[in-house]
Amino acid sequence: MTVRVRRVYDPPEPEDGVRVLVDRLWPRGVSKEAARVDEWPKGLTPSTELRRWYHAGEGTYEEFARRYEAELAEPEARELLGHVGDLAGRGPVTLLTSAKSPEQSHTAVLVRLLEADRR
Repeated sequence: MTVRVRRVYDPPEPEDGVRVLVDRLWPRGVSKEAARVDEWPKGLTPSTELRRWYHAGEGTYEEFARRYEAELAEPEARELLGHVGDLAGRGPVTLLTSAKSPEQSHTAVLVRLLEADRR
């Protein structure tokens, strides 16, 4: 299984495979043509409330990750996570985000859960 994370502002690469936007809001300044997004499962993204809480600096990344995992345990999110996992089982998947530090964002949680599901 190959899942990687890239910023949506980076140009697409042939190795990207299926490009999945994992942000709830469309990234500013990027056209749909330039982004080349194949899927945009908004139900897999952090809730608006959680996203605002984290970006306001009200909690730690660890607490954000714990709360986000709880959101991902909900049926719709679980189904979407399974779908992305199925895609990754068939070929490369690139999770796209506008986060400046993807390693301290929801994408790191998604990668960890996707990798855990494949074990």
